[in-house]
Amino acid sequence: MRRLLTTIAAGLLLLGAGIATAGVASAHSAAVGSVPEDNATLETGPARVSITFNEELQPNFPALTVVGPDKNLWSKGEPVVEGKTVSVTVGELGPVGEYTIAYRVTSADGHPVSGKLHFTLNTPGNGTPGPRLDAKGDESSNSSDGVALWVFVGGAIVLFGGGLAFALFGGRSRNPKR
Repeated sequence: MRRLLTTIAAGLLLLGAGIATAGVASAHSAAVGSVPEDNATLETGPARVSITFNEELQPNFPALTVVGPDKNLWSKGEPVVEGKTVSVTVGELGPVGEYTIAYRVTSADGHPVSGKLHFTLNTPGNGTPGPRLDAKGDESSNSSDGVALWVFVGGAIVLFGGGLAFALFGGRSRNPKR
């Protein structure tokens, strides 16, 4: 009985130490710069918007949009990935106010990375907007940043429980004469 309790205590101690030291995986790409810079105030709109990441991006299925304060699309054409940078052409902007740059790219390790940046236009432009976007049209509004942490914790508990059950009940036949 003492051996059983020692084994359980040691297993729980190892599991707790593993969870405490594991932390959150930080292997995904992260935005390290943008043109225009996040929260910048501009007199005229940029001809092109770009976001640079800390590692190479996969060129598959990038999304990069610029949406104005009028909820219209102001970016033109398809986004382009070049190494660590994703960019899209922007037409002449229109109303004064805050513009949102929404992105979704695939990091080098295959995980999707998404987010939003903002800039403010101080002087109105004469540009023609694209279509109006509603909440469902925003490509990054319902995206995920990978697998939730609870999946890893649940998997660790199941693996630990299975290993403990095998060690206690199925490892080897017991000799009652010990």
